[in-house]
Amino acid sequence: MTETTDALVLDLVEWVAREPRPYAEVLEVWRTSCPRLTIWEDAVDRGYVARRPSIEGMRVMVTESGETFLREHGRVH
Repeated sequence: MTETTDALVLDLVEWVAREPRPYAEVLEVWRTSCPRLTIWEDAVDRGYVARRPSIEGMRVMVTESGETFLREHGRVH
């Protein structure tokens, strides 16, 4: 993984950590047409974010691993 991709994964995790986001919003904001920038998939595969059902519908939330990832990079929320 490149530094750019790692930085973007960190940005996504930080953005979700501010508040759980609707799944559709996450996909809309973080979609890319570049097959080399799989930011959403990378964050999910690494276990930093997860989809969870809620009353409002499917939400994306930061996992414990995601919180650790943020702390390790000085981005605590």
